[in-house]
Amino acid sequence: MKTVMVLIALWISGISGSALAKMPGEVDVGGYLREASLYGFAGDYRKLTELRGKPLIINVWASWCGPCRAEMGSLERLSRRYGGRQFNIIGVSTDDHAKAAAAFLAQSKVTFDNYHDRTLTLESMLGADTIPLTVLVDAKGRVLMKVRGSKDWDSPESLALIAKAFGKKL
Repeated sequence: MKTVMVLIALWISGISGSALAKMPGEVDVGGYLREASLYGFAGDYRKLTELRGKPLIINVWASWCGPCRAEMGSLERLSRRYGGRQFNIIGVSTDDHAKAAAAFLAQSKVTFDNYHDRTLTLESMLGADTIPLTVLVDAKGRVLMKVRGSKDWDSPESLALIAKAFGKKL
């Protein structure tokens, strides 16, 4: 019986250890994002730290991801309603082929800034082992929250979540 209990304890600890596994270089909630290069689809380039000074919503997506595609409209509406004034919104595509991501953005008429994570640096730093992943970051670059899965980002519940995370009234 004692052997069975030890085996069960080892099995449970193995499950919880793998459930808590992080991607290499992942920044935890409460940690600060490091410098990273952002490559725009129009050939533009900027550094992630240039976006400090205002809260930031980072959405990690791919054109082949159905849930990512489903939530993109609500992110666009959120961006049109609040983006740039109280916080910034950016998208980060993990597509292997930038042309596929750019075609999706054009088709869906997305206007907020999107970047191609061609080196997968942001995917690892943000912990995007599943997508979509949306990361709320404060004005100093500190990760406040990670939301996994598709969400209706302009719903009252999401607006309340964003307002609470950023300490702002929306």
